[in-house]
Amino acid sequence: MRIQIEKLKKQLQGPGRGIHDEKTMAAMLKTPRHLFIPPAQRKHAYEDFPLPIGYGQTISQPYMVALMTQILNPQRTESILEIGTGSGYQTAILATLACKVYTIECCEPLIHHAQCVLDQLDHRNIHFRQGNGHEGWAQAAPFDGILIACAPPCVPWRLTRQLTPTGRMIVPVGNGKHQALKHITCKAGRWSEQNLMPVRFVPMTEKG
Repeated sequence: MRIQIEKLKKQLQGPGRGIHDEKTMAAMLKTPRHLFIPPAQRKHAYEDFPLPIGYGQTISQPYMVALMTQILNPQRTESILEIGTGSGYQTAILATLACKVYTIECCEPLIHHAQCVLDQLDHRNIHFRQGNGHEGWAQAAPFDGILIACAPPCVPWRLTRQLTPTGRMIVPVGNGKHQALKHITCKAGRWSEQNLMPVRFVPMTEKG
């Protein structure tokens, strides 16, 4: 296991990667990724590529999880909304860094499995909901940050209503092979978007 963790660390800090935030790196290295992956795929748990987790979904590559976390920069005093619980791996990273995490997943078996693993790891600051990610979680708003782990066809601007005035969102946007990771921030009362890099995520379904 130690060898695998060291390999993961080198992958995240390698040339052109730029995962430099110490808190993000510490959270990545302490979270056992193999527990979030089906047994048949666990031999690849610490390789830097996405893996299938069933139901047409994937667990994101470690680098993408680390990058999105680093950009979102969750703080110990903050409340974060995650849309697309999936395996629960990204949820675990957020829960290690933030005060509270609210996570939404439309697939019942996935959210059930994620909750079991996260309970096993003793994460007690996570709130789960099976439902439509497009609607967010208005009852728990406002959030300091929103991380969307699936790709809507366009920026879900209405979710900015559930952010604090200084909140931010990280979201992959687009269709099929044409997606871009975007960072949504607010300056002088106006929301703006920044294109970060091309990405490939599973689509955000109509059910969320």
